Amino acid sequence: MIAMNGKTVSLSRLPVGATGVVRGSSLTGAMRRRLRDIGLIEGTRVQCLQCAPSGDPAAYLIRGAVIALRLKDAGGVTVSMIDTGG
Repeated sequence: MIAMNGKTVSLSRLPVGATGVVRGSSLTGAMRRRLRDIGLIEGTRVQCLQCAPSGDPAAYLIRGAVIALRLKDAGGVTVSMIDTGG
């Protein structure tokens, strides 16, 4: 069962192994367009897979593809964390 836990955070603060659902974006211009092109739109599930040893960038599973995003860019996307029951 999938349930929202009520916590909304920026994508850059999603812990490794956690899953969230995109709620919005404050990004503009080319980066907003790029993220929309890869499917990072409202309602999309995103899982943080891992972070670089320095913490930047992080790898996210988005619609079946693993995408690395810099924290600066991921910080402009808001997600609601979900409990995947596992």
